[in-house]
Amino acid sequence: MPPRVEAGRRMTVGGRTYVATVIVAGVAAVVFSLRELQLHALSYQWYMLAALTLVSGSATVNLSIGISISVSETFVFFAVLLFGPAAGTVMVALDGLVISFWMAKRRPEWYRALFNMAAPAISIWVASHVLFTTAGIQPLLNQQYRANFLLLPLALCAIIYFALNSWLIAFAVALEKRSSAYRIWRESSLLLSLNYFFGASVALLLVVYTRDVDLTFIGVIVPLLLVSYLTYKTTIGRVEDANRHVDQLNRLYLSTIETLAMAIDAKDQVTHGHIRRVQMYAVQLAQEVGVRDEKLIKAIEAAALLHDMGKLAVPEYILNKPGKLTESEFERMKLHASVGADILSAIEFPYPVVPIVRHHHENWDGNGYPDGLKGTEIPIGARILSVVDCFDALTSDRPYRPRLSDAEALEILEARRGTMYDPLIVDTFTRVHTEFPPVELSEPGPPRRALKEIATARATIAQQVAGPVLEEIAASADEMLTLYELARSLAGQVSVNDAGDVIANHLRRLIPSSICAFYLYDERTAEIEAKHVVGEGANIIREMRIAIGQRLSGWVAAHRQTISNSDPTLDLGEAARFRSLGLKSCISTALVADDERLVGVLTLYSNEANAFNDDHRRVIEVVPRQIAHTFRRAVEFDESPRRDQLTGLPSEKQLESFVQSSLDESNSAEFALLLIDIDDLKGINVAYGRGAGDDVIRHVVQQTRHGLRMADILFRSSSDELVAYLNATDRETAHLVAVRIRDRISREPLLLRPGSTLVVHATVTAVHAPHDGRSLDELLAAARRRVRTATADSEGASVH
Repeated sequence: MPPRVEAGRRMTVGGRTYVATVIVAGVAAVVFSLRELQLHALSYQWYMLAALTLVSGSATVNLSIGISISVSETFVFFAVLLFGPAAGTVMVALDGLVISFWMAKRRPEWYRALFNMAAPAISIWVASHVLFTTAGIQPLLNQQYRANFLLLPLALCAIIYFALNSWLIAFAVALEKRSSAYRIWRESSLLLSLNYFFGASVALLLVVYTRDVDLTFIGVIVPLLLVSYLTYKTTIGRVEDANRHVDQLNRLYLSTIETLAMAIDAKDQVTHGHIRRVQMYAVQLAQEVGVRDEKLIKAIEAAALLHDMGKLAVPEYILNKPGKLTESEFERMKLHASVGADILSAIEFPYPVVPIVRHHHENWDGNGYPDGLKGTEIPIGARILSVVDCFDALTSDRPYRPRLSDAEALEILEARRGTMYDPLIVDTFTRVHTEFPPVELSEPGPPRRALKEIATARATIAQQVAGPVLEEIAASADEMLTLYELARSLAGQVSVNDAGDVIANHLRRLIPSSICAFYLYDERTAEIEAKHVVGEGANIIREMRIAIGQRLSGWVAAHRQTISNSDPTLDLGEAARFRSLGLKSCISTALVADDERLVGVLTLYSNEANAFNDDHRRVIEVVPRQIAHTFRRAVEFDESPRRDQLTGLPSEKQLESFVQSSLDESNSAEFALLLIDIDDLKGINVAYGRGAGDDVIRHVVQQTRHGLRMADILFRSSSDELVAYLNATDRETAHLVAVRIRDRISREPLLLRPGSTLVVHATVTAVHAPHDGRSLDELLAAARRRVRTATADSEGASVH
């Protein structure tokens, strides 16, 4: 039986047109042969040959390229020699049609069955007419010729039959698989040709020595064909086993490359999935451009996966920096092409991968890197890769801009046509890119958890390495240690504003900046809000809201990666250029709690270009772990209903919890409380009204806050009392703070109405723990005793 095309994927329009043409020609040949057979009565021997052809045709050997062969060609050639071209054509057509339906594992596609009938019918019709025309004879049923007379004409018939049939099928398989017809024909030609010539040889022997198809004939020929079939099957089985082994190695090899490429892709969070899309598009574009060399196709496929290998040598803060790179950063980024090629050169690729990786950033006009190649000096694979790489980058989201539409990206490619990119490649891509199928990114590969670990590995290492550096900073300035202690002591006891003031004051000593902004995450809206901003021009930024993933701080929140020395306009827009701000660089990092939940983003802005160095980056990558919990608790504190409605201060109940926790931490805990008692508040309410009394309380709160240190906390105790908590404070220091608060209250009069002021006085009394008490009640009782026994001077102010 002739080769048959196995089931496969759906053909293109051109493929269907080709198949239809072959079917029409084959049907014409069969119809013509049937009309000719009507003029001559066929003997029973033809029907026996047809039956033997159908039976032997069912014993097929399948080739991996989508073609199957059998040993039935012996009966086909025998029928042609005995009964002529028409009989052989009808036999082959019937054989191909019946066997296609019989062997199908599912209902066959009609055009496939018809093609399997038509291709061999055309081939044997042409080949058999050449046989009888060349030999100048008639069918041999009733004639006798010597073998040497028939040898050359029959050999020519076999060659034409083989060549025509094999090429018709090779073209069909190539169109279906979108592969090279020559490669498919070459891979199957040896085995197919042996099958044809074996069949022709046996048929020649039979026709020379017998004309009868009987039991003797069957007894002689069937064992011979059976041996031939088993030999084919065993040989091809071994070849297929070897091919499967090679395929397994190739799959292992490719999967290793893909896993490595996915790891690189995971490191570069900005372009996650980028290399997979580039690979699919580059291979398809190469085929459209006319690349037929299988090794070059394989090289493009592997190079597209590995073209960013050199990014392993580029720091993450450069790789993932939103916005324009500085000149030095761009020079570092440019190294990834040559570094990637150098790494891959250690691998003995069977196809030219390294040149494509090395030169995928060369420009058509010679202004690219690393070697400044121009025009066709640039490998065709690199020219294809650069166009696809650019298009995918333009149509993907970036922190500093949303994705562009396909039309906008194509306009940019067109503008760079002839300067950066090969005009032919750009024109072809523009014409066919809409025909590319969507790329599925759910292919097998390392688990996402593993990729996440890869993506964050270097950040973790950076934190571990930062430890000794930070210890050196702390040893020299004590700022880091102080900041850690404050963050721990403030957690859950102060508002966002108070925590922000304290932390910003110390943080700006470690990292000089113009503005310190604390963006806190709002789960309800998936946004971050500038809840607290410290610095000149802070009111412009305060309460600004940014969607997660948008702008600069929103990108940091989404990806939880630090960026440094980016343009503040990416975050604040043109407001960053206001004269009151004049911001030129910023550094930003995510605030993530111990349970990996996002708390917010810390962003520092500077009015100096490239203001932040590597030490600043190390500091800001470690600090968030210390302060994230503080801000999460501060948000809870702000939302707590226990705050005093008039002053916004935490209540005495919260003070009690805070004091008790401080005392429980250590028996030697040392801190101070200041009791601020407003003098004659009842008299002020009577003389000026309750509203004036409320103004007095708020005035005292404001002046007390100015007198306290950054780490001190103020509470509301009763209607005319406030209590300040001074952590890690000795008696002498507490006394000095008390004097400063008392003097400030009496020195700053309260404006009641235009032209009317009121001088407010307060008694400020200090007590010290644990000497004066081991609970809040004991400490406040000691303070009130001192107030009662104190002698007020004529000014109404005293300090104890």
